[in-house]
Amino acid sequence: MESIRSRGLISPITVLKKEDAFILIAGQLRLEAFKRLNQEEKNNNIDSDKMVYSKIDIFIKDDENLIRKTYNFIKDDESGVMFSFGGIGATPDDLTRAVAADVFTAKPLERHKKFEQDILERFGEDAYPHRIHMADLPQNSQLLFNPINNMSGFSLQDRYFFTPGFPEMSHPMLCAVIEKFFSKSVKKHRRTLLAQTSENTLINIMKEIPKDIELSSLPMLRDGRASVEISLCSTDATYVEKYFHLFEDFLKKEKEEVTIKESF
Repeated sequence: MESIRSRGLISPITVLKKEDAFILIAGQLRLEAFKRLNQEEKNNNIDSDKMVYSKIDIFIKDDENLIRKTYNFIKDDESGVMFSFGGIGATPDDLTRAVAADVFTAKPLERHKKFEQDILERFGEDAYPHRIHMADLPQNSQLLFNPINNMSGFSLQDRYFFTPGFPEMSHPMLCAVIEKFFSKSVKKHRRTLLAQTSENTLINIMKEIPKDIELSSLPMLRDGRASVEISLCSTDATYVEKYFHLFEDFLKKEKEEVTIKESF
């Protein structure tokens, strides 16, 4: 955490948006460090829990080919949304801008005139020979305002967002992005039960669940006995209840022990 506080993120965190959640592709430990830092800096008024919901954690090193493959993986998902942290500076290991240009635009980097002017206003002659290259962005990039020092991040297609690795900078930038593009959440209703039976006994009922209801089945062992957690989720509460009752009625008929978990 102290490394992130003093140096920012060296390797980017990448997440994928799936429906109303964000899937963490790379960077669980860095994300947790971000959250702990945020707890120490409440005066920034940033809600870290609002930023990312983790379902998958794949660790990658700061390698050009690996970053490229990760970006391509997200690009291949038509609904994919990515947040990438770090790697947009002017040092030789800052690979994000060039890889993003190649993957998401298939065009070379282009000097962003507004960002170039911001760099010159901040650094003057010290912008050369290195810092000025931070303004070389993928074509058609939109700047993401950095409230700390006006050294912007950038976005592409309102789906791919790139910010500096420093949490003090990326937190407010990311919150602004989420507020602008992803604040309209869809309310869903979920019902969950835990049955002391094998997953196999419920497969026929699972097959009756319509495709537009999210079904999850998690088999487990409890005290050496087979158990299964069944969960149904949809935007229509009545719809969920209808099919949830199929499981309840079957298990009651079979006299299986059932625990109904809190619905939401």
